[in-house]
Amino acid sequence: MRANVDDVHPDLRRTARFAPRRLVGPRTLPVIRALITLTSRGTPSDVEVITLDSGAGVRLYRGVGVTEPTPALLWIHGGGYVLGKAAQDDRLCRQFTRTLGITVASVEYRLAPEHPYPAPLEDCYSALCWLATLPAVDPDRIAIGGASAGGGLAAALALLARDRGEIAPAFQLLSYPMLDDRSSGRSAGRTDRRYRLWDARANRFSWAAYLGDADPRVAVPGRREDLRGLAPAWIGVGTHDLFHDEDLDYARRLEDAGVPCQVDLVSGAFHGFDLVAPKAPVSQRFFTTQCDVLRAAVTAAG
Repeated sequence: MRANVDDVHPDLRRTARFAPRRLVGPRTLPVIRALITLTSRGTPSDVEVITLDSGAGVRLYRGVGVTEPTPALLWIHGGGYVLGKAAQDDRLCRQFTRTLGITVASVEYRLAPEHPYPAPLEDCYSALCWLATLPAVDPDRIAIGGASAGGGLAAALALLARDRGEIAPAFQLLSYPMLDDRSSGRSAGRTDRRYRLWDARANRFSWAAYLGDADPRVAVPGRREDLRGLAPAWIGVGTHDLFHDEDLDYARRLEDAGVPCQVDLVSGAFHGFDLVAPKAPVSQRFFTTQCDVLRAAVTAAG
């Protein structure tokens, strides 16, 4: 039966008709990974591919004609902690660099279930520390961000950086972040026909793969009790996203902890809408908003 798309954002209705409700599960994981590898081959001439001493990888995007240290964005790709490559966000990272004139580093982190928590997070932390040492980067104006699981890793990275006290990110840019494993349980009893690309079953599988034997009270950002002292944040999420409720709850808790957090709700938008339909006007407005908040944040930090 075809799902009703009448309440989907008008710019996204055509995409919603064909987008699956779930991308990944135990059986489909190898297939989806192979497809991502196939479509992520090659490196554009304006992208530097670097392997850090830690073993983590970085794809680096630099502004043209920049002569002074610039603000920077450490970007973390999505994929439910089990999928994805940094190369999948080449277009997006290049847009950030060209629009804002900043340096962008996209992390190639290890994936679960082969590498559960804390391996992916430690890869992101090593990339953040490395980025702060680049002569072309102002270490006081580094934002961290990501989409979906990448947004969840960015939130976890902000907590880890605060706890270690070695480097202080200036801002968190969290696009529909994957923040709380308990959302799967809350959604288990209901079928939400609005979801696309990510549903409760995919969420349960991916969180289990990522957490392994870890204590979720430590590994899951949404379960962390003390959110004080974190970098200011922006959270963007659609009303048709599985993560809608957990993202709004996290934003409220950040504010309660004294951390400024701007929330942008996109009515009728499903998970990953801007990545699967980047030319849609609603997606372009979403990107413009991200650039606006990044520009204000990294300039204010200087």
